[in-house]
Amino acid sequence: MNRHCDRRACAIQARVLEPHYSEPPVTSSIDCYMHTLGMNPVMDTWTVDRAMRVAEAELSAALPRRWAHSIGVARRADDLEQMLGEDTTLLVAAATLHDVGYAPRLATTGFHPLDGARFLRDEHGADERLVRLVANHSFALLEAEERGLREVLEAEFPLLEEPLLVDALVYCDMTTTPDGESTTARERVAEIVGRYGADSVVGRFIRRAAPEIFAAVERVDAALVAQPR
Repeated sequence: MNRHCDRRACAIQARVLEPHYSEPPVTSSIDCYMHTLGMNPVMDTWTVDRAMRVAEAELSAALPRRWAHSIGVARRADDLEQMLGEDTTLLVAAATLHDVGYAPRLATTGFHPLDGARFLRDEHGADERLVRLVANHSFALLEAEERGLREVLEAEFPLLEEPLLVDALVYCDMTTTPDGESTTARERVAEIVGRYGADSVVGRFIRRAAPEIFAAVERVDAALVAQPR
């Protein structure tokens, strides 16, 4: 089994199985696991573990369903190790944090990709690639246009010019239900339209974005099939 996959899964499962751990026990359990594999826990786990801590702090109590979705998206991201290699850790962190902007205290504009990216940049000094992935996840630029925020989003957080990573985050988000379970992209889009209404801002956006979403998911599926077994 791949060691990178093991340690990310450990960080994710620590939050799923014991969501109300105090900080020291979580760190200790992850560090202990890492040491058994001969790895440096400080160098190897901080990105995913920190993402889990930040997302849990902002979402688990205030928006538990968003937190469940975020954990599910992170699990999907962790499954893409063979396709993404070293970038899997970045994807898992972005997947964990992609909806953090929904947290009530962070909802400044009401547009969660922008609010979340600003929070990660301004309060946590997060890596630029991570912030740009969060800001632009799942074709957020189209929703920004619906909200009159396209120029703002483009200026602050240009779309990351790494198509495979961008598609991978779309794939993980759009094949995970609001409760963190697996689904198809078509079922996910239909659920979003039904939840928000076809004529709402989100409904209009997701209907516009649907062809792009389906294409991104198909590209990732094709890339996964092409991986050596």
